[in-house]
Parts: sequence; structure tokens; C-alpha cells
Amino acid sequence: MGKLTHKTALITGAAKRLGRAMALALAKQDVLVVVHYHASQALAASVKADIEQGGGHAVLCQADLADSAEADSLVGRAVELVGRPLDILINNAAIFETQSLLETTSQALAENMQVHAYAPLALSRDFAAQGQLANGHIVNLLDSRVQDYDKLHVPYHLSKRSLLALTRMLAVELAPAVAVNAVAPGLILAPEGQGDEYLQALAHTNPLNRSGEPTDICEAVLFLLQSEFITGQVIYVDGGRHMKGHMYG
Repeated sequence: MGKLTHKTALITGAAKRLGRAMALALAKQDVLVVVHYHASQALAASVKADIEQGGGHAVLCQADLADSAEADSLVGRAVELVGRPLDILINNAAIFETQSLLETTSQALAENMQVHAYAPLALSRDFAAQGQLANGHIVNLLDSRVQDYDKLHVPYHLSKRSLLALTRMLAVELAPAVAVNAVAPGLILAPEGQGDEYLQALAHTNPLNRSGEPTDICEAVLFLLQSEFITGQVIYVDGGRHMKGHMYG
């Protein structure tokens, strides 16, 4: 685990859920974490406090990734805050609203593409352009259903499919200085407002017949960040769920 000591990381959407878990996990490896948030200032401050209570270091950085200008400036602001280049970028921020194919609006599709595709692209380009960057790492958070079909969240699904393609494209374009990979969570956390019964009811949908934990995602991310010879890959942390659907061949 010593490979991450004294590194710096920007994690988008780090105020809650998987973003929070990853921020705490990286801080335990002596990574200075830039905790990005949009509207969850109090939760972001709580993450920072927890990191510092554990002996780690963190700074807060607010930005609305639905705004192209703010997405374009986030890496530069993060670098100013930590006073040195970033070593790690984790594109985790997400929106998740119910909308079927027949209900999909241009506004919803544009917003999802902005947050899940353009913002990660903009941040990744700026991350790679820091100068004299060697052994940089980008990890994008996907969804295990990118290989199947999420008919209840079509704008989200289409934009995450775009992020899957971008992961592979960036892995080629940013090499050899930056490795770009992705983690695709499955049944890990219930949607906001739902409880454990939601996870239990869907456990049968994956071959392992159970749900996972945020620590499973953190372990996959830490593995990729410490690898020196993996790029362009997706780790599905979903109990095998992705093997059951092949909508796209």
C-alpha cells in the first residue's frame, strides 16, 4: 500500500455514498484528498473532518459539474488548493433520476451527458495537461449495467455508456503518462430513500446471490491505483451481474 503515500487525489462527488468511502480509503493510504462537492457542503465538511481525525489530510472544493465552465476550471482550482500537481483523478460524481426511453427529454439527456461524459472528459484532459506528469491514474465510476440495459434510467444509462467509451479512448490518448481505468459497481448501495430491503430483494439478480459493500469498490479502486501495467480496463464489482445481460453484443 506504500505506493500511494504522499500522493494527491481529486475525487468528484466525494461528499457522500461511494465518493465518501473512496475519500476515506485513500486518506488512510496517506493520500491528500481534494473532496469535491456540489450542493452537499455540510457532508463534504464531515468527510474532511473524519479524514483529519484519522490523521489524514483533505481540502474541500465546490463545483457544479453540470456547468461546463466550472468543470473546465476544477482541476486548476484543485491544484491551487494543494499546491502541487494531482496524481490521481476519480470521476465519481453522478446524477440518477428515473426516466424511461419514451419519457426522455433533451434537457435530461444533455444534463446527464454533461455530468457523466463531458465533465470526466474535461477533468481528464486537464489532469493530463498538468505537465511532467508520470504514472498518473484516472479511475472512472461506471455502472455494471453498461453491458445490459437500464430501461428505467435511460439518460443516465446512455451517458454511462459514453463514459465507458471515453475510458478506453482516454487510455489510448493519455498514455504513457496516465493510466485510465474504470470500476463498475453493481448492487452495492440502495438508492437514496431506500433501505436494506431494496438490496435483499435484488440479491438474486447476480450469481453470487448477495449485495456488496462500499469497501468492495474501494478495494478495486486501490488495486487499479497501485497497478503500473493496467490501462483501458473495467473491473465489474457486481457479483457477476454483468455476465447475465449482453444487450450490446
